Amino acid sequence: MLALCVEASHARGMGHLFRALALAEALEGSGATVHFCLNAFPPALDLLKSRAHSFTVVNLDRSGWEPLLIRDQGIQVWINDRLDTSADHAAAVARIGARLVTFDDRGPGAAAADLNIVAFPTTEGESLPGRRVLSGPQALVLDSAVCRLRRRRTVLGSLVVSMGGSDTYGVTVEVVRALKERNRQATVILGPGFAHDQALAMHAGDGFRIKRNVPSLAEEFSAHDFAITAGGVTPCEANAAGLPCAIIATESWEERVGSVLEGLGGSLFAGHRQSIDFSFLDRVLPVAAMSQAALLSVPCDGARRMAREILAP
Repeated sequence: MLALCVEASHARGMGHLFRALALAEALEGSGATVHFCLNAFPPALDLLKSRAHSFTVVNLDRSGWEPLLIRDQGIQVWINDRLDTSADHAAAVARIGARLVTFDDRGPGAAAADLNIVAFPTTEGESLPGRRVLSGPQALVLDSAVCRLRRRRTVLGSLVVSMGGSDTYGVTVEVVRALKERNRQATVILGPGFAHDQALAMHAGDGFRIKRNVPSLAEEFSAHDFAITAGGVTPCEANAAGLPCAIIATESWEERVGSVLEGLGGSLFAGHRQSIDFSFLDRVLPVAAMSQAALLSVPCDGARRMAREILAP
């Protein structure tokens, strides 16, 4: 049994949960059994219920509850996807004898991790904590549907906007406003935690198709030629499927994702949410070249690869 410990909230977003779901699919495909533990965020709990995953609601602000859960569920590997973890948490897991795996963790607990997976280090030579560290695009855990839906785009036809599961700061509204000013149309994908409906309704008109809680973001993306996204896992999945992106960093750490993906050629970085550069909407974009670069530089099978690493003795 493996535990997937995830934090999801309006402030944190739901990107960690979506990544954990993709990893869970890969682990279960290898014969493992997965149990989720997460904080009480209704949209996240509803999503786990809809996918028939077993889970326990916990208080992630405290430690000390881990040993009982590990014993009750027979957990042999504990996987964190909630950014920085504490030394107390790592010690609690280690005392029971479970292996510790963590994602994008730079907290005190990461130093005790048997494996720390960080696809995008903050800097080129960042020293990452953990007994073993895996990094680079090959460490990206993406929806398995991405591999099936890969194709090269050649012209800018249909545009899609997706700013994450909750879009904490309402960046979707700013994007729609910028598109409307330029008489551009788009499909707008809202996640289960989106809470800016009133503001969005003031700007979105007939030229915008609004969709909420789509069954598969990868399937939805497959119908489009260019995406405007936040800087989490979403543009990675888009690029892996050959969909070029304009990336807006909603959090400071997402600036690194935008910069790396821009450097790989499949995306352009439009800046932080507080100073978005919408000039890309006024340019003729090299969609064919960007799509080809994305397909060549962002692999789609990282979930299976990371599942093998996690399950290796």
